[in-house]
Amino acid sequence: MQQNQMQGQQQQPVMQQPPQVITTKDHLYLKDQLSWELIAMKKCRHFAGECSDQEIVQAIDQAGQMHLRHYEMLLNHLQNNNMVEMQKVQQLQQ
Repeated sequence: MQQNQMQGQQQQPVMQQPPQVITTKDHLYLKDQLSWELIAMKKCRHFAGECSDQEIVQAIDQAGQMHLRHYEMLLNHLQNNNMVEMQKVQQLQQ
């Protein structure tokens, strides 16, 4: 129990904005996350079409819309010009 309390105290704060520079490792993780969100959205669309209960259809549809929003948000964060930002960082380090 004490170990769980210590882990809770050592959590990092949540970032309010994405970083300006995306590393290769970040890029790979984001690519995976985009794939997962897209697959989840497609599965929601498929299973909503398989249901006959409108309440369940609506709930699954809402989940699909959530995954679509997450996908679009991640895609939007990737729209910045990473090369320009990396050059700024390299100039600061010199």
